[in-house]
Amino acid sequence: MRKKTQPIALQENARILVVKLATIGDLLLATPALRALRETYPHATIDLLVTPSSAGLLDGWNVIDHVIVLDKYLFDYGFQILKNPRDLLRLRPLWQKLRAGHYDAVLLLHHLTLPFGRLKHQLLMRATGAKWRVGLDNGHGWFLNVRVKDNGFGAIHEADYNLAVARAVGATTNAKRLTVPLTETEYAQAWQLVYGDEASDIVQRPIIAMHAGSGGYSTARRWAPEKFAQLADILFHDVGGQLLLMGGPEEAELNQRIMRMMNSGMPVRNLAGKGSIKVATAVLEQADLFVGNDAGLMHLATAMDTPTVAIFGLSNWKAWGPYVADASRQKVVVVRLDLPCMPCFYRGHDLGTPEGCMTRDCLAMLGVDPVTVAARQLLRNAKSKTQESKTRL
Repeated sequence: MRKKTQPIALQENARILVVKLATIGDLLLATPALRALRETYPHATIDLLVTPSSAGLLDGWNVIDHVIVLDKYLFDYGFQILKNPRDLLRLRPLWQKLRAGHYDAVLLLHHLTLPFGRLKHQLLMRATGAKWRVGLDNGHGWFLNVRVKDNGFGAIHEADYNLAVARAVGATTNAKRLTVPLTETEYAQAWQLVYGDEASDIVQRPIIAMHAGSGGYSTARRWAPEKFAQLADILFHDVGGQLLLMGGPEEAELNQRIMRMMNSGMPVRNLAGKGSIKVATAVLEQADLFVGNDAGLMHLATAMDTPTVAIFGLSNWKAWGPYVADASRQKVVVVRLDLPCMPCFYRGHDLGTPEGCMTRDCLAMLGVDPVTVAARQLLRNAKSKTQESKTRL
């Protein structure tokens, strides 16, 4: 079949599989592209292939018909298969499910960075039997028959790369916001975590949420915990309020360290592991400010339109910075240094160094002051908008 570089059109009732084998933050950045597919093909079947860690994020979203789960981490490296070849038997049910899907098109929302990854993606796409195999081409996408030019990490934002793949099948949207579908139960659980039995109007504000972790992949993305503690003390001296320390269960001890390092009387709670990731998302919606590293919670805060200070070091801020609509750009600030070696993780077409260099100057040399300035500015903006709203009322 002839390779296409121009958009194609699918039939009205097309069966579409979207592949996004990634963690929560990366899947969240695919939601504008998924919305584009649903808006353009309202009668299509749109299925999503994801990892176990992100499988529940989009539950209840009417854009998606079915979620299929693949534990890709069992097959991330060739030596894993050589060591445990019987693990391949676990792929048989998936293979059967993909063939039974009778897909017309499969959209791959991944860069073709590593050789073994390219092999996996090719096998997955061919397993579907789909007529159209759509994805980014960095020169290694010979198995794709609808190709979108990949100019490297950070040439455009990852969410925009995903939208470009959707456009390759004629799908567009004007609503480019990130989306996390939440239930009334999840909102209620978050409300209880934040306010308890108190009324929201008598709780100490501002509510400042921080995330000092970064998930399990590339812990080198973390700004020092003592700097988070210093930042919290400074903000409490400036504006009062209370602190919510966010994170997964594995980051609870990290948060405890920050609490021990704090010297102010700022009320602080450790919410690491309290509730599901969707409850944490609803908690972030209640916050007046979020400060965190390059990680999934930063994207979740952005999705909830919470003013966000994103701290970047070795990773690519142009690719994975906060993704917002134009009207919300004044609600996000990326704080980073400008060293010639930055970024060293996801640079050009290469993976780079996920754990950075020995000294990690990009984060070690990033002081508290620039983060404080950004946080103060966003808090002032939020306060002035609240006062304007009250005046209009």
